Amino acid sequence: PSNGSRHNTLTPTQGQKNKTVMINVKSLKFDADEKLLDFIEKKVGKVEKFFDNLGDIDVTLSLLPDAENKSVKLQTRFPGEDLVIERHARTFEEAVTDAADALKEKIVRSKEKKFSK
Repeated sequence: PSNGSRHNTLTPTQGQKNKTVMINVKSLKFDADEKLLDFIEKKVGKVEKFFDNLGDIDVTLSLLPDAENKSVKLQTRFPGEDLVIERHARTFEEAVTDAADALKEKIVRSKEKKFSK
């Protein structure tokens, strides 16, 4: 039964120090298949190893009207700030990879800035 959006909560990734990051996936106006959900869990789950105090990660998937019409938005809470990354590509896999890489870089930069004081 499709109501225009779907909410999938993937299993928690195994983090350090008994902290697990939940990856919550919401696909707007389509149903994401298991293969895509597994891909997201694998790619986005790697982000938490860069900082063990990361909040849950919300992943929003949507379709845009242009050629690079797959949109992925990653949102998470880093101590003291909200991190939001949005990427567009021809495939969700490309967009997820780009967004996860950008989020990792942003976490590393934020961490360096925070701890260099």
